[in-house]
Amino acid sequence: MTTGSVDSGGTAAACSGPLLCAIWHVLSVFLVGLAVTLTAGTDNFSGSPFPARMARLLGRDATRRGRIRALSVRLLNVAAMGAPAAEQLSLPDIDGATDISLRDTTFVVVDLETTGGRMTARDGKAADAITEIGAVKVRGGVVLGEFATLVDPQRNIPPQIVQLTGITTAMVCNAPTIAAVLPMFLEFARGAVLVAHNARFDTGFLRAAADQCGINWSRPQVLCTVQLARRVLSRDEAPSVRLAALARLFAVASEPTHRALDDARATVEVLHALIERVGNQGVHSYAELRSYLPDVSQAQRRKRVLAEGLPRRPGVYLFRGPGGEVLYVGTAVNLRRRVSQYFNGSDQRSRIKEMVTLAGTVDHVECAHALEAGVRELRMLSAHAPPYNRRSRFPHRWWWLVLSDEAFPRFSVVRTPRQNRTVGPFRSRTDAADTADLLARFTGVRTCTKRLARSALHGPACPQHEVSPCPGARDMTAAQYAPAAARAAALIDGLDNSALAAAAQRITDLAERQRYESAARLRDHTVAAVEVLWRGQRLRALAALPELVAAAPDGDGGWQLVVVRYGQLAAAGIARRGVPPMPVVDAIRAGAQVILPQPAPLGGALVEETALIARWLVAPGVRIVDTTGDEGWCTPLRSAGPWAEWAASARSARVAAEQAVTSHDSELLTEPHPSREQLFGRTAVDRVDSTAEPVLPRRQPLGAAG
Repeated sequence: MTTGSVDSGGTAAACSGPLLCAIWHVLSVFLVGLAVTLTAGTDNFSGSPFPARMARLLGRDATRRGRIRALSVRLLNVAAMGAPAAEQLSLPDIDGATDISLRDTTFVVVDLETTGGRMTARDGKAADAITEIGAVKVRGGVVLGEFATLVDPQRNIPPQIVQLTGITTAMVCNAPTIAAVLPMFLEFARGAVLVAHNARFDTGFLRAAADQCGINWSRPQVLCTVQLARRVLSRDEAPSVRLAALARLFAVASEPTHRALDDARATVEVLHALIERVGNQGVHSYAELRSYLPDVSQAQRRKRVLAEGLPRRPGVYLFRGPGGEVLYVGTAVNLRRRVSQYFNGSDQRSRIKEMVTLAGTVDHVECAHALEAGVRELRMLSAHAPPYNRRSRFPHRWWWLVLSDEAFPRFSVVRTPRQNRTVGPFRSRTDAADTADLLARFTGVRTCTKRLARSALHGPACPQHEVSPCPGARDMTAAQYAPAAARAAALIDGLDNSALAAAAQRITDLAERQRYESAARLRDHTVAAVEVLWRGQRLRALAALPELVAAAPDGDGGWQLVVVRYGQLAAAGIARRGVPPMPVVDAIRAGAQVILPQPAPLGGALVEETALIARWLVAPGVRIVDTTGDEGWCTPLRSAGPWAEWAASARSARVAAEQAVTSHDSELLTEPHPSREQLFGRTAVDRVDSTAEPVLPRRQPLGAAG
């Protein structure tokens, strides 16, 4: 009597006699071909699935397609006569399974493509459906098998999903439904640890599909590579834990393409790279890996009720302390989902953990779209200065350049200017002073700081310097000095950029005279001046408009609408698909906030707010609906804009030069001024037939130094 078994939990059968054994073997091959490759192979559905699977089982197209891996040929694990059948190590099936080593743990890395992000029906909208499943089974770094199939969602795939994944409705019209695919996948993954990048998304859709099909969800062990990456990697090393970012960080061979199998393969390599990191910290078993992941206290879990009443809409959330004080402010596309993440250990920053411990309530402001949420967040940060926001700990206290109000104007660096004609903002006073020196040099504005009366002459009180002398001509009256001040004002307003042309010509002259270091320093200062002038001129152009109405597509056939007045967001709304947008525009304009400009940079608007709106306005697809004013939203012809491309090229040249220096084989070229130790070596004493000693013997002051 022989014993046969199908790997990955297949049924075992006993047969007697050669004829019965042969019949059992043929039936096993036939049944497995109809169902799915249980332990290996790639299950690609196209048309009738039976012939392709049978061909793979029989090995006809293994060499042609190259998809079956080293162990893929072992589809049926039929034991030799008298030998016990091999069994797969699986966590639920053995005692103390969580103590097995990571090398012996079987992982099934899965990735899904769907028609959207709604796992369940809500707000009158049907739940989204799975369009593709891709999975890779690995153990000990060896790929045991792959599972890949398109799934018919029984609905049209939205255009934005088609653009993201490349999966069209025509591609899935002949694919099997989830009711046929899900049992095969669950059998493929049975007994293994389910791994996914953002596992909550993938397991949520699989669980919803199981409920839809009436299949009992067995609650498998789940490992999230997003959570593991946040635990293993610092934010300096990995600011983003998106799959594409981690794939670049670890230089994986499989590139994520928003297709299920490709993303699953990339996740496998990311998982192995992360396991290598934790192995150096004494984590060698799955139980140790689970304990290594973020541990959420019971007190933190109990606060999950704070997120239950929040809407699944864009907006701003505020964590408040025991006394009602604002502890933290943030924005979210989905308020409920984002706030819930604070109570499940997703964010391991110590200050965030401390904030969650202190929080007693969570308030929210629902917004029409992400731009309104971002603007409201900036305003709340400025108003409340929450102690647990990084921006509150390091506030942006800007520096500005202004022309002083006197008979002989000069550039002055100030914190709070009382006029709108400014250059800036600058993050440091040093940057502002360097730009002031450059602009004064090529406009002829004086740099001496003594205040001069209208009847005085510039020169007698101005000290003469051989290095960096005052650019203003000496023995000049206020009337003779006025053209220089006018050139500086025109440069700030964008009416005359001849000073920038003079600076660029000076750089060329220095380079032709082979004074490359001087040319490089002047180039860097000029680039900084062009960038800050152009940024300020664009923001001032927006802040000068009494009103601007713009619309952007929301990705679902509707429009996101904004009303901007004097560089500030005055109103926001949304016209959903099928709703005429212009009546909505008229309604939000009628209820928009009244903005009164102030005698300050950008009319008193927050720099960050005006910059955020300006970036949104130039995004692809945004349309200007209407503007009020004589000229509309535009910048002057002779602004710093024509020099922006030159500045970008100059900055790229500088970066390329720095990379060329740092990548050179010689360590001496990594610094502009090598130290004495780099050139001549460290102080040491040479002995015959011995290496040099790093210190003098017995610290003798008169020893022979090598």
